Amino acid sequence: MEIRKIPGGVTAAKGFSAASCMAGIKYQNRTDMAMIFSDAPCAAAGTFTSNVVKAAPVLWDREIVKSAQPVQAVVINSGIANAGTGAEGMAICEKTAQAAGKKLNIPARAVLIGSTGVIGMQIPLERIEAGVALLADSLGHSAEKGTEASCAIMTTDTVNKETAVVIDLPGADGEGTVPVTIGGMSKGSGMIHPNMCTMLAYLTTDCAIDGALLQKLVSGIVADTFNMISVDGDTSTNDTLLVLANGMAGNRPITEEDESCRLFAEALEGVCRELAMKMAADGEGATHLIESTVIGMDTKENARVLARSVVSSSLVKAMVFGKDANCGRILCALGYAGPAFDPDRTEIRMSGESGEVVFCRGGAVLSFDEELALRILSEDKVRFVSDMHMGEESATAWGCDLTYDYVKINGDYRT
Repeated sequence: MEIRKIPGGVTAAKGFSAASCMAGIKYQNRTDMAMIFSDAPCAAAGTFTSNVVKAAPVLWDREIVKSAQPVQAVVINSGIANAGTGAEGMAICEKTAQAAGKKLNIPARAVLIGSTGVIGMQIPLERIEAGVALLADSLGHSAEKGTEASCAIMTTDTVNKETAVVIDLPGADGEGTVPVTIGGMSKGSGMIHPNMCTMLAYLTTDCAIDGALLQKLVSGIVADTFNMISVDGDTSTNDTLLVLANGMAGNRPITEEDESCRLFAEALEGVCRELAMKMAADGEGATHLIESTVIGMDTKENARVLARSVVSSSLVKAMVFGKDANCGRILCALGYAGPAFDPDRTEIRMSGESGEVVFCRGGAVLSFDEELALRILSEDKVRFVSDMHMGEESATAWGCDLTYDYVKINGDYRT
């Protein structure tokens, strides 16, 4: 069965609605709050930041997801991260959930919270509560409502990020198949580094699936998607990936790792991968998406480490920005990553729509067509492939170039 891409985002799946509003949390004259709501209670799965310093919404969401209790809504604000805010920050989460629960007629513990923005500032409660009321009154199931929500959670992002797919799964009545949809939105542009990159990502699906199995799939998928991107080497305090499944598609419930589970997992991974790549491409000040693939490695984890090392290297990023094919920087980034390999067996290639050049083979940097290399480095996406000739494992990571604008954006982010 095929995976079909469709327009839309978090409202693409049956039973999900969304809204956005201008709450004036920090920004003026732009939307800065969003809500996702399901007509039916959802199984929820999630992964969160590896940073020891965790924002209040992360702590709130993690406890609810771990409890396995049904959830039905998510409230997100941009502008202030509600991180480094102590007990008051947790109180804001609880009062936000209470306000949303009252308006939506659901338990406060069925409300998840997300925040992104400046660390260390307190969120003005009265603006959050007013925003919750506006959001609840303007929920809608249209694709436009989903897009507006994806725009409202942006900070330094230059574009909103959303995607959706449909698959066919056996129906609950045993007769034929039914369409099952997965949609999602994310934000992320700076403070992005593997081990849950800095981001907020929300996926919705109308699939009927066991909650524990959904959590297992999400935890596995993140390793090759959101944990494989890097913009600047900083891991945020607010990283959150949440997946909500309301079961309204009418498929035969997925309770074990069978063929239906395999197809659903493939579709879910595709949505996560696309959102991850969109974040890497939209890194603060970025002009190029960098894709690093390592093949022929002895273990999957070693392949991941090597691939991430290339996209995380400031020198590789600067090389791509300057369109200077200083290919020794890629070999260097592989060499200090940690996993052992034989440089004399390593081959490194760079490719794009213009063609391909081989940088390194047999332990030596080769002479190559400089003009072709320049054309490749002038494209929006630049791909590096490192063949280690050590085994069958592979991994791909995504990043972006390092530009003057990155420093400008972050030099005055708070003010």
